Amino acid sequence: MDRQKIKTFLTLGLVLLSCLVLFWGEQYLGKFSTRVLNLAAIFVILGASMNLVLGFTGMFSLGHAGFMCVGAYVSAILTMSPESKEMIYFMEPIISPLDKIHWPVFPAILTAGLVAAFFGFLIGFPALRLRDDYLAIATLGFGEIIRIIVTNTISITNGSLGLKNIPPIKSLWVYWGFAIATIWILKQLINSSWGYAFKAIRDNEIAAEAMGIDIFKHKLMSFTIGAFFAGLAGALMGHLITSVDPTMFRFLFTFQILLIIVLGGLGSLTGSVIAGVLVTVMMEVLRFVEQPMNLFGLQIPGIPGMRMVIFALLLLVVILFYRQGLMGTREFNWDWVLDKVGVGRRKEKGVGVDG
Repeated sequence: MDRQKIKTFLTLGLVLLSCLVLFWGEQYLGKFSTRVLNLAAIFVILGASMNLVLGFTGMFSLGHAGFMCVGAYVSAILTMSPESKEMIYFMEPIISPLDKIHWPVFPAILTAGLVAAFFGFLIGFPALRLRDDYLAIATLGFGEIIRIIVTNTISITNGSLGLKNIPPIKSLWVYWGFAIATIWILKQLINSSWGYAFKAIRDNEIAAEAMGIDIFKHKLMSFTIGAFFAGLAGALMGHLITSVDPTMFRFLFTFQILLIIVLGGLGSLTGSVIAGVLVTVMMEVLRFVEQPMNLFGLQIPGIPGMRMVIFALLLLVVILFYRQGLMGTREFNWDWVLDKVGVGRRKEKGVGVDG
């Protein structure tokens, strides 16, 4: 059978298997396990979008938490009922017409992504003229500015009190549907002429510019798209937790996303998916290290924050001994699988040699 047909059948089989897994999860997994998997889908979106900016375009940006904050608040304000807004905004009433707006969830999530992309464009226009550490400092500062503005615009965001009673979304289909769509869109983008330009800029800006690539335009495009998906992830986070406040989106949250893409591999969407799921699950599995425990008769008190210490050590090990991460710049593809199992190999044409 032709290799292309085999890959098509394998892809359809993988899609069918994914649907069966999601159906099984909806029916048989408990609330806690479902919540962890939904959170993993959000981190997959965050890891893939930040990998586009840092891993594929080479821009050291630390403003992802700020774009998440924008997306979370936009979706929350658009989907909360007028009655909830009247009850929650007791310090200062919400401004009109936001007090009467009550949108369905999915248009609100997409709008949240678009608003975050708009902020990404506004921030990227001046900031992307910088490079390396200067860009990181600038985007980190802009992310903190966004959070401070959210904290102080009480008549829009309810200030430091945050927002509650956000309509919940609990379905695995929704979160993983957005995650799979994000990976597919980014894969198509990276395999297009735009993606090749991103990689060229990452490898050597001077050479890319000499080849006629508009450096600033491509950087701004990558940054804006990354901000869009960060806004989507922020909106989904709000609907998962059903409450948001500015303290959720401190700059330390960006370093958690950075951990995912470094572990998975800079320049690998497959690595972002694997590391996103792995880090999210391990964050829950390792909760026991923060609780009192008896180890060989030795009573060890619970130490809050030990999970992050373990992840910091893991990141240190990766940086020192395995700098490429789990996948490096490699991606999952069916050709590699078929070569390993020896199926569908093309017959090489050559000239035989008689002994």
